[in-house]
Amino acid sequence: MATTLLLLSAPSALADDPSEQQSSPPPAQTHTSGKTDGDGTLSSSAGIVYDRTNNGHGSQAGPVAPQSNWSPPPCWYAPKYTPAQLKTYLEPIWEAESTGYEWDAQQRKHYEDGESKDGDYKDFNKAKTGKGYWWDSYVDDSRIGEPGALSCDKPIFWVDKGAPPPADIPQAITPEILSQLAYAEIRVPDTKVTLAPHGATKVNLPTWAWLDSTDFKPVSVTASVPVLNIQATTKAVPVSLKLEPGTADAETYPASGECAFNADGSIGTPYAKGDADKTPPCGLTYLRASGDNGPYQLKATITWKISWTGTGGAGGDLPDGTFGTTQDVTVQEIQAINR
Repeated sequence: MATTLLLLSAPSALADDPSEQQSSPPPAQTHTSGKTDGDGTLSSSAGIVYDRTNNGHGSQAGPVAPQSNWSPPPCWYAPKYTPAQLKTYLEPIWEAESTGYEWDAQQRKHYEDGESKDGDYKDFNKAKTGKGYWWDSYVDDSRIGEPGALSCDKPIFWVDKGAPPPADIPQAITPEILSQLAYAEIRVPDTKVTLAPHGATKVNLPTWAWLDSTDFKPVSVTASVPVLNIQATTKAVPVSLKLEPGTADAETYPASGECAFNADGSIGTPYAKGDADKTPPCGLTYLRASGDNGPYQLKATITWKISWTGTGGAGGDLPDGTFGTTQDVTVQEIQAINR
């Protein structure tokens, strides 16, 4: 899936505060959110900035799939409005009465009149302009409709600059959550292996398989929230290749089908003249011709070890990910010649 997190629209924060100035990655590699505009407002795509400079590229690159049922959070909370922007956002909703008179009245007491039992946000907290942000939920656009995407249902809340968000909001953005969101942005190269014989192989003839070291380097994505000055880098390192022949009538080398990476970053050993009678360190032997049903679908899957580092020395491991592709392998009978 070529996923880009498309965030719910939102204005953003105070660019005239030097503590919030943070260099941005090259525009071509960045999905922007959370930046500050020159007039001191939060930009219309507030939230997260992704730096994909060190990510995998090309039309054949794809996302890693976690080996467990783990997935990045579908929604989270982050700064979205200044006091003036929250007023601009809410007042048209109240005037339209689209949410009902009783609800609108409760909201006015909470955010405008300062008479709510839950807080005294007088006049949208304009007295604290420049001293904090209104936080609201964001949703991964590709996951709208999932049950988890509805879990970020807290009312818009205020957080002072430098203060932690309320303890009862576990989805409030942190470096760890940023690392998980960056995980979803990781792209790794195609796993089409080089085979010898190339094109078609023979029954009971060892087929050598290998991957060049130049094709498989560690990749990473950095996610940040500039207005909070937090970030996390999620890194994927290739660790093994698994071969699945596409038929039970085959043997793999090693027997597990798992070929480890060599010290130079390659996998397997290229076939060389004179190796026909040797067992390949990474490869397979087909025991039956592919026949009239078409070629076998050889699947090659790379396992990537995923880890992250973030602001304040935080870091750790995330679930390993895999990315695999299939390729056709035609297997022919060896033709004997009778004299």
